[in-house]
Amino acid sequence: MPVIVVGADTEAGLAVISELADPGREIRAFVSDPEIASDLKRRGVKVALGDVSDDSHVEAAALHCFTAVLVAEAARDNRERSFAENEPDVLAAWGRAVTNAQVSRVIWVYDGVPPSIDVPEVATVSPADTDLAQQVARLDDARVIS
Repeated sequence: MPVIVVGADTEAGLAVISELADPGREIRAFVSDPEIASDLKRRGVKVALGDVSDDSHVEAAALHCFTAVLVAEAARDNRERSFAENEPDVLAAWGRAVTNAQVSRVIWVYDGVPPSIDVPEVATVSPADTDLAQQVARLDDARVIS
């Protein structure tokens, strides 16, 4: 089932994509960095290049995905964000985007309490965990998470 990694051009996002890489798995990446976009495309990843604060663009990229991995670092790092003024606004936009795209499972890579969203399954993995990519992969592979 398709999985999208929003903030795939962060260290955590790239680690998650590497861990999820499997010929039988469709991986999508939402990035702001054109060089990383090109590299991911060469690796067979479907890439959306844009502003991570544009919830309509994130929603379109996440359409028909089962899982969305939301890397919160991309909501606060030094990249340009034109559609939201701060991290909580970007995270809320992502919540709207994945809800509207009818994603079934959301995995936040976040060191705080993420916004409440209306999707069937939600989990959080700390970016400080040394095995965060493996944890995300286990959660994506699980039949059910709670």
